[in-house]
Amino acid sequence: MPASSPPLPSPIMPAPPIRVFLVEDHAITLWGLQRLIESQPDRSMVVGTASSRDSLYSHPALAQADVLVMDLDLAGVDGLDLLPDVLRMSAARVLVLTASEDRARLCRAIERGAKGVMHKSEPPQRILQAIDQVSQGGAWLEPKLMGEVLGWLTSAQARASAPQDEQQARIAGLTAREREIVGALSQSPSDKLITLAGRLGMSENTLRNHLTTVYSKLGVRGRLELHVFAAENGLTAG
Repeated sequence: MPASSPPLPSPIMPAPPIRVFLVEDHAITLWGLQRLIESQPDRSMVVGTASSRDSLYSHPALAQADVLVMDLDLAGVDGLDLLPDVLRMSAARVLVLTASEDRARLCRAIERGAKGVMHKSEPPQRILQAIDQVSQGGAWLEPKLMGEVLGWLTSAQARASAPQDEQQARIAGLTAREREIVGALSQSPSDKLITLAGRLGMSENTLRNHLTTVYSKLGVRGRLELHVFAAENGLTAG
């Protein structure tokens, strides 16, 4: 009786391409990112793009994405404020791709759920590597920022357990101008920053710088938390 032939090995199926969703309000940057990701169709594909908060929230492909590559500045909206909503609406892992040099802001992005942060000046191949790593469950941070993130998270835990007198000390540390900004934000929490900046008689960049200082002084992580803090501590306008 002839010997039976050994079973043929099962073919190895290639991994499906990473489904990437791009959130960017600069058309040229968005165009370049889309071309970069689609230059290797076996590796990754773009399933959707958004250039505003409304187009992001309403896009049907958001729920299908594996990785969401997101700028922190989106048509006058702070991307940090969008992260909690995005993570509730999608299982995608968020990679922040930004031109911001504000280290505290980048740390807050990680604290709010982003799995990676990188600068827009990075070479194209590094961006593709970061998308790969984040999609596989890893994190993408430069070593220096990793240390700062750990320090930030440690201090955030300390802030969460701070006694009431320390909280009042933080409020006392606000300047008159910073109190005015907090009051204006609490009065119109949904207004765009550029609108609030005009009402306060300053540029949008100046307002962002003031907010970074206010967030740090009060131990809050964005406009929503600042609005709640102001309401709870009598800092609302009028």
